[in-house]
Amino acid sequence: MSILFFTPLTALLLLAIITTVNSCLPSELAALNAFKSSLREPNTGIFNSWTGTDCCHNWFGVSCDENTRRVADINLRAGTLYTTFEKAHRPGYMTGQISPEICKLTQLSSITITDWNGISGEIPRCISSLSFLRIIDLAGNRISGTLPSDIGKLKHLSRLSLADNAIIGRIPLSLTNITSLTHLDLRNNRISGSIPLGCGKLQNLGRALLSGIIPKSLLTSGISDLNLSHNKLEGNIPDGFGSRSYFTSLDFSYNNLKGPIPKSISSASYIGYIDLSHNHLCGPIPKVLDNLDASSFEYNACLCGKPLKTCKVN
Repeated sequence: MSILFFTPLTALLLLAIITTVNSCLPSELAALNAFKSSLREPNTGIFNSWTGTDCCHNWFGVSCDENTRRVADINLRAGTLYTTFEKAHRPGYMTGQISPEICKLTQLSSITITDWNGISGEIPRCISSLSFLRIIDLAGNRISGTLPSDIGKLKHLSRLSLADNAIIGRIPLSLTNITSLTHLDLRNNRISGSIPLGCGKLQNLGRALLSGIIPKSLLTSGISDLNLSHNKLEGNIPDGFGSRSYFTSLDFSYNNLKGPIPKSISSASYIGYIDLSHNHLCGPIPKVLDNLDASSFEYNACLCGKPLKTCKVN
């Protein structure tokens, strides 16, 4: 049996190798620490686990790619900690801002920092450079400013959830370039302006102060839950329903829409619920919708037919 002997120099080299294997890239470690420093969360101490040099091991909310050991996900969802807050009788607040240093995590595929109620500031402009991003979920905070104008560079983005913040400005035209986007939620912000005509994947935009017309492409986009209520949309409902129009919920209520309900709505493959109330629509309600409740059509100019009053025959 042979016995291995290590010189002091060899031992130091081995220690260095082991330490390197169990460490994050210095640039990513620095980026995470800068990100942590820009936020304050005193109630549960979730950042207490962010110690040492191995950010891929036991750092709360941080996940790495198994092969490259590069930071892939940041998931700080307050909802998972509500029970702790309730037992301690403390509010679930995290304050501060999202540091632009997060953009140095170049392999990041998911950013989820939701429901903290106290995170403010703007979305870092550099976020559009994170080409691997699939998920951005910053809902339930106090984020302000505008959406990055070049957000359309994120070709792999499938989920963008920014509901319940204080974001202003218009929906960037570049958003129409993200063909992989299947979930977009901008509710309860201060976004205004028209809906870009190429946005065939917009959904959950209620109370966004949108104006202009409804793009025809939305009706056959594959969206199943389309909410454009409580805006300033005008013009006619596009006559563009077809076999790809499948809606579990379609809500155009509280706008300035006029004209008739388009006849092509009878060609939709399915409409489970519809709300066209509080507009200026006029004309007969298509028979395909006569099984719905009257509240879906009330407070319009002159809609008639079942479930409302009978249309007058000239």
